[in-house]
Amino acid sequence: MNYDYLLFLAIILFSTKLLGLVTRRAHMPQVVGALLAGLLLGPACLNLIHGSTFLNQVSEIGVIILMFMAGLETDTEELKKSGLASFVIALVGVIAPLLGGLGVAYVCKVGSDDLPASTFLQYIFIGIILTATSVSISVETLKEMGKISTKAGTAILGAAIIDDILGIVALTIVTSMADPSTNIFVVLVKIVGFFVFAVAFGFAFYFVIQKWISKDPRPNRRYVILIFAFCLVMSFCAEAFFGVADITGAYAAGLILSHSTKREIVYQEFDTVSYMLVAPVFFASIGLKVEISSMSSNILLFTIALLIVAILTKVVGCGFGAKIMGYSNRESIQIGVGMISRGEVALIVANKGEALGLISESLYAPIVVMVVITTIITPILLKIVFKKKTARPVSAV
Repeated sequence: MNYDYLLFLAIILFSTKLLGLVTRRAHMPQVVGALLAGLLLGPACLNLIHGSTFLNQVSEIGVIILMFMAGLETDTEELKKSGLASFVIALVGVIAPLLGGLGVAYVCKVGSDDLPASTFLQYIFIGIILTATSVSISVETLKEMGKISTKAGTAILGAAIIDDILGIVALTIVTSMADPSTNIFVVLVKIVGFFVFAVAFGFAFYFVIQKWISKDPRPNRRYVILIFAFCLVMSFCAEAFFGVADITGAYAAGLILSHSTKREIVYQEFDTVSYMLVAPVFFASIGLKVEISSMSSNILLFTIALLIVAILTKVVGCGFGAKIMGYSNRESIQIGVGMISRGEVALIVANKGEALGLISESLYAPIVVMVVITTIITPILLKIVFKKKTARPVSAV
């Protein structure tokens, strides 16, 4: 039996945490450090570690846990408060990047004939990747500046939540269409069927678990084990029975339990597992798949174009959505900038697409570059657009 995976795990955990601390000191998210660790350890640089079935499976569990935690963190009350304005901002902020990503992929002809999905579907999937928003970076920056409760800050939070939901729906539709023999009507029926199943099964589980909690209100790890099992069952059912991405099932599971009285305890337990093992492996595995040497001049051009489109479509799209909903020019720009960061959400979507044959491995490098740069520049740009205007001195008469 080969025990190399133990050494690989140790190297990944050590390097991701070390570089995570370095990027944190530089006032950047630790996910950037984990990505850089994968890039350094993989074929892009040192070529010390290669992907394996074990790492891929741990990475997949990591994706499921991250999406479950995202659902658990979703503030449905904030969603209600932001209302129609946030929905319009999110909708335009999804359509613009979707069309922009599709356009730049089509112009650069990055589709592959070796994949099972059609090239047009591959182009659409590039757009789906760009629709993602990782609002955690913006939230942390707004908190530091004391702007989280401003009109623009509230809109960013609400729009980001709706943005994730719309992105997951779009991801589900495209991944379901990856099979050429699939009928679009059947796909839509299956998606509706999944959400009906999720509501029925999810709330039945929620009712049972809350009844149990009311009888035994003390913190108990048995709840967490049952909830994890529920998350895995939802993920399995989504993929196996409805043709919906397993991460959609995980997100739905988290969303259903977001109002549980034990939500904080459950989140902390999952956060420990995520921080200790599965999240570092997932983010490092993304970097391990990048091969810079295989980047052709066309891919380099695509990388630059993808980055520009990723930034502009969020600023212009979300900003336009905010403007038509009555926000001022300054607030519209603030909202657009707050939605730039793609972060882990785009990586999760890209990883799922690669597994389903919707993008080739050669496109990982452009996507990682786009994610890292948008993650780095978002807090910088937010501080600029939220900077207080200094009053002009009144000249003496």
